[in-house]
Amino acid sequence: MDDTGDGTGTGRRRVAGLLAAWAATRAVVLLCVLRVLVLPGPDVTGDVSVIYRGWYEVLRRGSFPLGDVTWQYPPGAALAVLSPAALPFLDYATAFWVLALLADLVVLCLLLYGGRAAGRALRGAWVWTVGAAALGPTLYARYDVMVTAVAVAALLAGVRRPRALGVLAGCGALLKGWPVLLLAGARGTAGRRAWGAAALTGAAGVLLCASALPGALSFLTAQRGRGTEVESVGALVFHVARHAGWDGRVLLRYGSMEFTGPYVGAVSSAATALTGAAFVWLLAWRLRARRCGPHTLADAAFTAVLLCTVTSRVISPQYLVWLVGLGAVCLCFSGSGMRLPVLMVLAAAGVTVLEFPVYFADVVASDGLGVGLLVVRNGLLVAACAVACRTLWRATVPPVPAVSLPSQASRSRANSPS
Repeated sequence: MDDTGDGTGTGRRRVAGLLAAWAATRAVVLLCVLRVLVLPGPDVTGDVSVIYRGWYEVLRRGSFPLGDVTWQYPPGAALAVLSPAALPFLDYATAFWVLALLADLVVLCLLLYGGRAAGRALRGAWVWTVGAAALGPTLYARYDVMVTAVAVAALLAGVRRPRALGVLAGCGALLKGWPVLLLAGARGTAGRRAWGAAALTGAAGVLLCASALPGALSFLTAQRGRGTEVESVGALVFHVARHAGWDGRVLLRYGSMEFTGPYVGAVSSAATALTGAAFVWLLAWRLRARRCGPHTLADAAFTAVLLCTVTSRVISPQYLVWLVGLGAVCLCFSGSGMRLPVLMVLAAAGVTVLEFPVYFADVVASDGLGVGLLVVRNGLLVAACAVACRTLWRATVPPVPAVSLPSQASRSRANSPS
């Protein structure tokens, strides 16, 4: 039965309660980005008002930000950076936040509409309402909420329209790369249609951007020297090592705080190897999966993004926006088994706002509080990843049939003389 209680007064009250909660939490987020309410720690809005605004001016002059190592995005990101031009009556930052709010509302509407068809309209919408709000001002201080809207639309459309999945996944990948992982669960004839549509969309988008502005592919080399960011899983090694006399430092590099010093390169290489191992696991799952349902596409996408997040050299706070959005789609489907890992991600989102921005100075200094918050947040993400992988495998891969050995009595009869 649909959890909205469709057509009843109870159902309408539930939807009204959800919308009221969304409006109340988003009002608080807006007050934070507008600096009416000020959280302790660094100002998270600087990326929009300073960095994005600087890129906006460069793009308006007819070029991608060449030579800027902080530009680390596919060419479609230019659309997100230029989008505030659609609201010329507002200053750049305010226009960006208004558009981020609209993207947030689009996600909510998609989950309500798509979740009704999948059987769990309110469950996924509540995950988004609570989980995204838990991230605080980070939700609107990056363009990730816009990319997440595209990803949510892709997964909900992909259940019945694989080409729509491919086109939207291709558009999302042009914006920020990771939405290509939405295709992890696309298999068979429908999967080939989705992959083909994504490839055509991506190729057309790259060619269009490259012909319009120089430097469209500069992001491919801008991050070659990137190390281990202080919030990543691998960074915990150096947070602990600093208390044992390790003489490395934390520096602002490539737009984030990173560890530099002895053994950082080795840990970064290990993270890259783990990401490669994650892709090998995903390939093995695709080859062996047989029992797939309407929810498998979302479950596989959620698991794939979790795998790449926990093995990455970088875990920025906005990565949780992706995971909350994908987890919300999973819980729209009554057949999904991802409830526990999604709840872990929601808990991780709540810890993330404490880790950044509230106590980020403690994280950078490797103080006990900062390290403790990272251990909890990253531990929740690693646990969610492990549970999601196990759940996806058990739900879709048939067990290997046991080989029955002949009994001792049968062997005795076979060996006895006739």
